[in-house]
Amino acid sequence: MSEFGGLAALVTGGGSGIGLATATLLAERGARVACLDVNPPGDPFFGVKADVTDDAAVRTAVAAAAEHLGGIDIVVNNAGIGAAGTVEQNADEEWFRVLDVNLLGIVRVTRAALPHLRASDHAAVVNTCSIAATAGLPNRALYSASKGAILSLTLAMAADHIAEGIRVNCVNPGTADTPWVKRLLAAAPDPDAERVALEQRQPMGRLVSAEEVAAAIAYLASPTASGTTGTALAVDGGMQGLRVRPRS
Repeated sequence: MSEFGGLAALVTGGGSGIGLATATLLAERGARVACLDVNPPGDPFFGVKADVTDDAAVRTAVAAAAEHLGGIDIVVNNAGIGAAGTVEQNADEEWFRVLDVNLLGIVRVTRAALPHLRASDHAAVVNTCSIAATAGLPNRALYSASKGAILSLTLAMAADHIAEGIRVNCVNPGTADTPWVKRLLAAAPDPDAERVALEQRQPMGRLVSAEEVAAAIAYLASPTASGTTGTALAVDGGMQGLRVRPRS
């Protein structure tokens, strides 16, 4: 049997970027996969359309996914949005909007999926966090606050549900080559220079790929990580832990 054979996974934000790469990898490794997104993909996935800020829509979508897949064993909470600015540059409304998606979206989806996870013999939740949770990045106050909350939430969830056999972990990507980062670069005064700066701040000298992050998510979700819970796995080109000399 393949690694994820017999398992059903729900991936939020599965329409593009890290979410789509994760859904694709899980399906390739044998999982039955549903993608929850405001613009969900089609075959080979079961697409469910929902906005993670709408609790009723989330509950309906999770129930539909569970019915179609025959249960839910794995939840990948990947849906999220970005934000730029210092602490003074985003209005309260923007703070509420980003936290509603990035943080409360995880709460709503996991809450709806918990009855199905409790019924699973292999229950795993993986949250997409960020290097912004553990490193101070300029001009990312709101985004960093949302991701720092996700890191703390991951640890609390892992403690709350360990006795139920539900593992909860997160991945901390560095700057990844995703559609959101491409839009960020396009809005910069000098996109080429901005990309070089982002690449150089990661010790490997490049952006990480969506597929590399997906591989880490798949590991944490898989039976091979059955002894791992309450862990944040960095996929950041060495940014979190390394202090190397600038490349010439």
